[in-house]
Amino acid sequence: MQAHTLLTINGRIEIQRRRWHIGRQGSTTPADSLVELSEATVSLGARELCCRLNANASSFEKAAENLKRAAQIHLSGELLRQVVETEGKSVMAANQAELLSPVWKASECRTPEGKSRVYMGADGVMVPHVTDAEKQKRRERVRGKRQRRGRRCKPLPTPKRGADQSYKEFKIVTFYDQEMTRRLVSVTRGNHEAAGRLMRRDARRIDLKSAEERVGNVDGSPWIVNQTHKQRLKLSAVGLDFYHFGENVHKGRRSAFGEQDGAGESWAGQVLHVAKHEGYDRLWNQLVTWRGGLKGRAQRRAADQLLNYVSDRRAMILYPAFLARGWQIGSGPTESMCKLVPKRLKGTGMRWDSDNAEAVACLEAMEQSHHWSQYWAASFASRN
Repeated sequence: MQAHTLLTINGRIEIQRRRWHIGRQGSTTPADSLVELSEATVSLGARELCCRLNANASSFEKAAENLKRAAQIHLSGELLRQVVETEGKSVMAANQAELLSPVWKASECRTPEGKSRVYMGADGVMVPHVTDAEKQKRRERVRGKRQRRGRRCKPLPTPKRGADQSYKEFKIVTFYDQEMTRRLVSVTRGNHEAAGRLMRRDARRIDLKSAEERVGNVDGSPWIVNQTHKQRLKLSAVGLDFYHFGENVHKGRRSAFGEQDGAGESWAGQVLHVAKHEGYDRLWNQLVTWRGGLKGRAQRRAADQLLNYVSDRRAMILYPAFLARGWQIGSGPTESMCKLVPKRLKGTGMRWDSDNAEAVACLEAMEQSHHWSQYWAASFASRN
C-alpha cells in the first residue's frame, strides 16, 4: 500500500512524499533519506558550514549567529557545539582508521636541486581545560536557578569529570616539504608515546622512507628525539631549531649581563654567529672561556645552565652542515601549526573538556593537511 504525505519545513518548504507500507513489516518513506530529515537532525552541508564558521569564531554562539546570517540556518549555539564536536570526533576516527589519504608522498617533495626532502617537526601546546572544581561550581549554580524557578525539572545529567589542572598539553606532529606547500598535521591530547605513534603512522602514510633526505627540525625537547628513535623514523639528521637555541642564549645573556646591557647583546650575537657558521666545538670553547671570566655566583650559575643545555644537545647543533646542504635550521612551519591548530581553543575565557578540545583541534589539523574536501566528499558518499 502506498500513500502520499505532505511535509512542511519551517512553514516555508512543502515536500510531497510517498510512504510505503507492507502488512506487519511496517512503513518507510524513501524520500526522507534523500533530504536527510529522518537520517540526521542537521544535514551534511549544514554540518560542514557549522565546522567552517566555527573555525574562525570567538564562540559557538557567534558561529551560530554567522550561520543564521550566511545560510539562513537557525541553530542554537549549544546544538552547533554538539555538531562541531561530533564531526571532529568523526575526523579523529577517520584518521585512526587511516581513511584520509595524504594527497602527496615523500618522494614527490622535490627541491630545486632535484632531491626529494621531507621535514618532521613536533611540539607541545597548552590548552585551557575545565577543572572538576569548576564543573561542580557550575552545577551548583544551575541547581540554585532551578530552585528559585519554583517548579520541577528533569534531573541533571550525570556530570562529566573535569580536569585536574587548568591547562593540559596537547602534542602536534607535522611533516612538510621545503616550500611548505605539502604538509600533514596531526594532534593528540595523549602523552609523548601517543605523539610517537602519530609520527610512525604519518611517516607510513606519506612513505617517508622514499625521500632521499629526511630531516628532523625540533625544539630540543628530549621526548621528541627519543620518540624518533623509538618509532624508527630513520631520519637523515635531527637538528636543534635555531630560534630555540637563540632563546636559551639570550636567557643566559640576561642573567649574566642584565636586560639592556650593550656588551651582553654583542656577546649573544657572537655566540649565535659561531654556532651557526663554525659549529659545536668552536661554540663550546667560546662558552667555556666566557664562563671562566665570570665573577658572580648568579652569573656562573646562568653560564652553567647554558653550558648544560648546549652539551645535552650536542648531537643536534649541526647548523653549518645543515646550511651547506640547503636544509632549514628553523622549525617555523611547526611553530606555525602550533598557533593555528589550537587557535579556536584559546579565546578569552574558554575552557574545554579534553576530548572535545581534541576534536575541534582535529578539524583544524585536517584543514591544514588539505584533507577538508576529501573528508566531506567521503561523508557524502557514505550517505548515498
